[in-house]
Amino acid sequence: MKKIFSTVALLFVFASAVAAQEKKLEPLVVSYASVSGSRAPLWIAKEMGLFEKYGLDGNPIFVPAGYPSISALISGDVQFIATGGSLVAAASAQGAPVVMVATLGSIAYKLMAHPSISSIKDLKGKVIGALRPGTTTDFVLQRILLKLGLVPGKDVTIMPTGLSRSDERLLLMFQGKIQATIGTVDNLAQLELKGLKVNVLADPVELGVPTPASDISSTRQFLTTHRNRAKAFLRAFCEAIWLGRNNKEIAFRVYRKYMRLEEPKLLESMHRNYLLTSIPLKPYPIEQAIQADIEDLSASINELRGKKAADFMDRSLLNELEGEGFFARLHGQKTR
Repeated sequence: MKKIFSTVALLFVFASAVAAQEKKLEPLVVSYASVSGSRAPLWIAKEMGLFEKYGLDGNPIFVPAGYPSISALISGDVQFIATGGSLVAAASAQGAPVVMVATLGSIAYKLMAHPSISSIKDLKGKVIGALRPGTTTDFVLQRILLKLGLVPGKDVTIMPTGLSRSDERLLLMFQGKIQATIGTVDNLAQLELKGLKVNVLADPVELGVPTPASDISSTRQFLTTHRNRAKAFLRAFCEAIWLGRNNKEIAFRVYRKYMRLEEPKLLESMHRNYLLTSIPLKPYPIEQAIQADIEDLSASINELRGKKAADFMDRSLLNELEGEGFFARLHGQKTR
């Protein structure tokens, strides 16, 4: 049955893309700030002709997070960016005309420890590796520790490593330089393939601790002056989420191409943890995650004090798609 659905889906997308070639396609560039499993909908939209289906000459490109991605968006070099919502909120509060319109889901973080540490009690007096103070992973770590009743600087020592990649921090852990760090579900699958074991001491979702989200953002001007093009992008993006969730073969294809993954276990992990779990079918920005980031960042960014997540979100485009019946039609398709 799955093979039949796969064939039907591929033929449907191919036919739609061919038909789209007969009309003029509008250019649209979307940047992503990291190569991770959450970027799959952008790659699927490109590879499966969904941009063309909705009248776009869509092109996902890599642009580093921070100033480069915000600058590219404001200058008009790209029309959408996929990056951390905290970055967009901070930039907007400081005067940049940027706003979040959709999400790629919250990041699936875990508090991971060396195999010799089997409980929270064992973590007392130990060193936990972080990126650096003021980063989103540092904020998540602080939230988790406080929820567990551990006071940073008293019960545990947080050591800035300067390493943004969690797999590199985990390597430090196995070298004995730190005893725990924040990692992702991807790391667990990668470590298993290498025959390495870690103990997961805490899951922020289970603790009720909000984790940062990766969001889709644009400029307010583009959303106003090119609203039809913006909605076309979101249609392609949302259909890519649905297609990737329901068709593992397509998801695996983009993970192989863009992430150079071949191991079946890693491919399964990517599909399960992102397309099946963290990326919502109706990708409205996650207000709780954004609000938590605002509260953490407001200590160092005065302009964020007293602000609400809604100040940096525009839900109107997805609301319009929902009101037009787009999601009902898309999600009502049979997976036969």
